[in-house]
Amino acid sequence: MSQADLSKVRNIGIAAHIDAGKTTTTERILYYTGKIHKLGEVHAGAATMDFMIQEKERGITIQSAVTAAEWDGYHINIIDTPGHVDFTMEVERSLRVLDGVVAVFCAVAGVQPQSETVWRQANRYSVPRIAYINKMDRTGADFFNVVERLRDRLGSNAVPVQIPIGEESAFIGVVDLIRQKAITYKDDTGVNFEEGDIPANLQEQAAEWREKMVEAAAESSEELTMKFLEGESLSEAEIVEGLRKRTIANEIVPVVCGSSFKNKGVQPMLDSACAYLPSPLDIPPVHGTDPHTGAELTRKHSSEEPLSALVFKIKPDEYSGKLAFVRVYSGVLKTNTVVENPKLRKRERIGRLVKMHADHREDVTELVAGDLGAVVGLKQSITGDTLTSESNGIILETLFVPEPVISVALEPKTKADQDKLGVALAKLVEEDPTFHTSTNPDTGQTMISGMGELHLEIIVDRMLREFNVDASVGRPQVAYKEAIRKTVKVEGNFIRQTGGRGQHGHVWLEVGPNEPGKGFSFESKIVGGVIPKEYFPAVKTGAEEACSAGILGGYPVVDVKVTLVDGSFHQVDSNEMAFKIAGSMALKEGLRANECYLKEPMMKVEVVVPDDYLGDVIGDLNGRRGKVEGVDPGPGGTQVLNAVVPLAEMFGYSTSLRSRTQGRGSYSMEFGCYEEVPRAIQENIVSRLAGKVG
Repeated sequence: MSQADLSKVRNIGIAAHIDAGKTTTTERILYYTGKIHKLGEVHAGAATMDFMIQEKERGITIQSAVTAAEWDGYHINIIDTPGHVDFTMEVERSLRVLDGVVAVFCAVAGVQPQSETVWRQANRYSVPRIAYINKMDRTGADFFNVVERLRDRLGSNAVPVQIPIGEESAFIGVVDLIRQKAITYKDDTGVNFEEGDIPANLQEQAAEWREKMVEAAAESSEELTMKFLEGESLSEAEIVEGLRKRTIANEIVPVVCGSSFKNKGVQPMLDSACAYLPSPLDIPPVHGTDPHTGAELTRKHSSEEPLSALVFKIKPDEYSGKLAFVRVYSGVLKTNTVVENPKLRKRERIGRLVKMHADHREDVTELVAGDLGAVVGLKQSITGDTLTSESNGIILETLFVPEPVISVALEPKTKADQDKLGVALAKLVEEDPTFHTSTNPDTGQTMISGMGELHLEIIVDRMLREFNVDASVGRPQVAYKEAIRKTVKVEGNFIRQTGGRGQHGHVWLEVGPNEPGKGFSFESKIVGGVIPKEYFPAVKTGAEEACSAGILGGYPVVDVKVTLVDGSFHQVDSNEMAFKIAGSMALKEGLRANECYLKEPMMKVEVVVPDDYLGDVIGDLNGRRGKVEGVDPGPGGTQVLNAVVPLAEMFGYSTSLRSRTQGRGSYSMEFGCYEEVPRAIQENIVSRLAGKVG
């Protein structure tokens, strides 16, 4: 693909809160671009991008799905992402490799909790975005209120480039503020529309918002700013170029609107995505490190550069082992060639390359810079790994992986299931970095950890359907952490004398609390060679490994600061292993001598509840140790409650909320932070664990 062709490529994601209309919007894009010829609806389990059996049954997106389409001379690679917080890793991995995002917002609900999460994820990778305000046909739809919320809650410089013609049931089209034309739809097919003059009752409003839009475009350059200030008119091309430049620089967010379900506004939204979102040529060169020297390297988005491709997703494949989804940043990835995984220092053979359309594959001979595709049959590479040419290696920045917050015990039902369990879990762990497995050392149970109840429910369902492993699940367990309050000085003395060479490791450590969120840190204040420097890393490793299990309940100990202050060594008997064991012994002694406490995950919960039930719901949240932080008026006679509640108290909350609100209440939650567990609760948890061990 030439550089000129690359300028017509758009790698975009469709991202939003659950039920904002992402998959429906993607379905319409595929229909209007001619990729599919019949619309499938999410609620009917017939959407093209929701191809997993669990997605069809539940009417939600669980895995990100890749497809591609052609529109007005542009080649658009699209990733449809999930909206549920339990599957936030799917959004994370997608945003890491995308150049732009269409953020979808409900015209009624506006900015919702997962909308904020998606926005933060896009900020993390500096991904330019446009906002598409969907569901303009719904009762309570308010375009300008959502624009205000985009500014207030997300801190974005939202710039409408369209305004709606009518709202709720009267929504019939949009005003294009750049061309000053009204686009009205004659029916609900989305095909029959006409362009005409702006309706008389909207002309004043359109002129006001056009002025704001032109001013935003003019700020893209001194030349346009002067032209605007001197009262000269900007041409359509200048406005589009100005908006595009500022969008790519993440200075503004163009806002469009429509109703995907009623097939109105999707084509103008596609035009805006192509006009304002970047091509691979518009984004900065990708950064990485030299695998041999650690020096920083860059790669331009060009097929002429050495190969660099990032594996952003692994999916088990029934026939070929696994499917590795890749984004090619530079160079060309070809079939029947050998590439290197510089992180593992391993070679991988590229046997077969495919481009994906949901679960359908199209064989290709090469993937070039800017392409999204998949490699069939990679042996060793996993999510976050880089594929490069053997002579010009680079390790690209990997993905951010959130920590799991919930664990359950897994019990295979038969001996046959036990035998197959390990294989199934290994494949699922490889596919999903937020899914962890472990064995409880006290009970011997297999524990699985994930991002929420729904996440683990889907995992167990997939084990049965895809891997034929039938297992029962224990009560969810919270991923508690342990922490310490004070600094203590402790000794670790590991001296063993046998017939030959012995073992000698002796350290004095100061073990104390670190700043919240800082994790484990280690420093040495040894002077005068009391302990040789080559043993410092071994002491650090021993102490850090000892933090994996605390003394209260065996949970990981977090935010610990360890300082090596004294010790001794033996010229013959001292070695790294002895000092590692001494460091571990000292850390464990430091925990025993300290005041330890438990920390629990706190969830940010948003509850939408009818006015009549507000008091009852607040009382229930207070009974769950929740802290209500605010109540805002919501759409259609509802109230929106924002609260922080311990995850341990949220199990089964959906059933409780439905029964208290006659099925009319809804909620969503996302991980907030870790906070100290109240003493009485902590004692209960510790005694319960002691009873199990006893």
